[in-house]
Amino acid sequence: MRALALDIGDKTIGVAASDLLGITAQGVETIRRTSNKDDLKRLGELLTQYEATTFVIGLPKNMDGSEGTRCELVKKFAAKICAAFPDVQQIFWDERLSTVAASRSLIEADLSRKKRKKVIDKMAAVYILQGWLDSVRS
Repeated sequence: MRALALDIGDKTIGVAASDLLGITAQGVETIRRTSNKDDLKRLGELLTQYEATTFVIGLPKNMDGSEGTRCELVKKFAAKICAAFPDVQQIFWDERLSTVAASRSLIEADLSRKKRKKVIDKMAAVYILQGWLDSVRS
């Protein structure tokens, strides 16, 4: 079982992949969004490369747990992903504070602001995927 996590934003999609045993998450890349067609094409390439069977999609809920406009946008793109890859399971995962945690981790690693900006979405996807992996193992 291999999973890909997605941190879907307006300009980028952070991607992380699980290891073959489903224990750890590793950052893969940050896709610079150009069009839905190109975004889906790249996701298809990553699905094939990692032989993934599941998408864990970060759902950016509000701090009170409610779903706002960001969740609606993510779900709309997730519907396009589902249509393009109907055999791949989709799981929505609460991503509250994943970007904050990723940012703190990168600051602690002493990465410059410019370098952090390039990898923050990929690292947020790692936090999303690791949270889900830990929950299914326990």
